[in-house]
Amino acid sequence: MNALLEVKDLHKSFGGLRAVSGLSFTVRPGEVLGLLGPNGSGKTTALNLVSGALAAGVGSIRLDGKRIDGLAAHRIAHAGVARTFQLVRVLPGMSCIENVQVAMAFRREPSFGASSTQETTEHLERVGLSARAHVLAGELTYIDQKRLELARALALRPRLLLLDEWLAGLNPTELQQGIGLIAALRAGGLTVVLVEHVMDAVRALCDRCVVMSAGACLAEGPTASVLSDPAVVDVYLGRAHA
Repeated sequence: MNALLEVKDLHKSFGGLRAVSGLSFTVRPGEVLGLLGPNGSGKTTALNLVSGALAAGVGSIRLDGKRIDGLAAHRIAHAGVARTFQLVRVLPGMSCIENVQVAMAFRREPSFGASSTQETTEHLERVGLSARAHVLAGELTYIDQKRLELARALALRPRLLLLDEWLAGLNPTELQQGIGLIAALRAGGLTVVLVEHVMDAVRALCDRCVVMSAGACLAEGPTASVLSDPAVVDVYLGRAHA
């Protein structure tokens, strides 16, 4: 099966700091790929490069065989890539329904105003926010702001969804709901790259994992084998506890 996303020999430096160093991986259609690693390993930078929030230094990024590195972020979104952020980004002075409508207005095939209402409601219902459609985003709890950001990403009708620690900070009940939601997205055919530290979620959702360390790929493969790799355990726990 051809890859939906192909990242090859990607590099990104900030001054003397090399945040991503020779990173390569592929994501197959309909797959959930876990992008793992300790804090500072380059995971979010990698997502920023794929989504166009940052320009790549060296290397290539292909979506369905077509290069997207070097494109503006909005053109990458139009090509089929949507994302959430590690630090939640909502429009606090607008309602939930308006937040989602903004995304729909800027997608490749835009929808505006009253004609977008039904679809917007469906996206909010999908993430459990239909009852709060007219609440200002700034009045939502942190968890509900995360749900709203996901609804807004889904409104772009992506082929590839990048989730940057979307499950972080959830209580056990919310975590199970979140895992169920992502599993449902995968069952619907959506391809997902999941940056996550919650290992229960990684084991439940990820077909394969790529583990980063110091900007480079430390391990790649099926989730169970990667998480049991001594080098991966060492990076997460330290040699004394590995």
